[in-house]
Amino acid sequence: MKLREITSHLESIAPLSYQESYDNAGLICGHHDMEITGAIICLDSTEAVIDEAISSKCNLVIAHHPIVFSGLKKFNGKNYVERVIIKAIQNNIAIYAAHTNLDNVFDGVNAKIAEKLGLTNCSILSPQHNTLKKLITLCPEEKAEMVREALFEAGAGAIGNYNECSFNTNGIGTFKAGANSNPFVGEIGKQHKEKETKIEVVFPTYLESRLLKALFLAHPYEEVPYDLIPLSNSNSSVGAGMLGELPAEMNEDDFLNHLKKVMKAKGIRFTALRGKNVKKVAICGGSGSFLLKNAITAGADVFVTADFKYHQFFDAENQIIIADIGHYESEQYTGELFYEILSRKFTTFALHLSKINTNPINYL
Repeated sequence: MKLREITSHLESIAPLSYQESYDNAGLICGHHDMEITGAIICLDSTEAVIDEAISSKCNLVIAHHPIVFSGLKKFNGKNYVERVIIKAIQNNIAIYAAHTNLDNVFDGVNAKIAEKLGLTNCSILSPQHNTLKKLITLCPEEKAEMVREALFEAGAGAIGNYNECSFNTNGIGTFKAGANSNPFVGEIGKQHKEKETKIEVVFPTYLESRLLKALFLAHPYEEVPYDLIPLSNSNSSVGAGMLGELPAEMNEDDFLNHLKKVMKAKGIRFTALRGKNVKKVAICGGSGSFLLKNAITAGADVFVTADFKYHQFFDAENQIIIADIGHYESEQYTGELFYEILSRKFTTFALHLSKINTNPINYL
């Protein structure tokens, strides 16, 4: 199949617009019209993974971490980043990354960790803002259902766990068709009054062009009336980290042992125990220290993440247990997540989970 079929599906789950400003998610090398024979799924697209793709006759590597974060000015093979890109291009292998955009969606990296830990009642820990817009349109009353359905089909009207949400009011619209017009109702040169329905729907900003295309196709008027309004509301489906609850309380030692076993951690760096049972757990795959205040404010008993620095552990101030399990360990199930996303859509496509352990950190 074409590469664009695969990337389009991934981006329908984890839109590139949801990535953080410093990130470089998306197609790193390759072109969208490539015919893809198979894909290797990994956390890091290292040289060993490219070799694995070559030996497996796969010409696509799907990684969580982008191999290129900043611009490359020369390709001399002087570091592992340049060597990976050179080898990939020489062997006609595409590299695609879904990083913080996959972290920030509700069913993304953190949901997979929550699933492994058995957490329930999950919600985004720090929801994003300015990712939603409202579309308002007017149409004849008898065409309102058709227009609404087209907008819903294009992705509008989803709010949290609810779909096909809209607000509708009826009123009278007026217009006078000009000499060169072709009005759906009314006569040229005469003011017309029409019973109309105002339809209001919320949608994620990245769907704007798709939504407008659907509106223009479904709407009967020659000139389609619509307003687009940016919303500063938080988006409960998009953001950093996740908060969940254990099915039953656990004492702190039992929870840490459960965490170590499930996340296959070689060791856990954690702050002082508080002598309280653990019920509410905050999680963030990868580097999550920036979410500590959110976890405390949310009333979490433990914050599971990685990459805390020495002095940052003091910020727990006995209000929460910080449990640093390691960066690789916190994101190790991302490959499984990729596999599930793609195999549900492309049932016969050759997908391979990389057998390469790309963790650069070793333990004694």
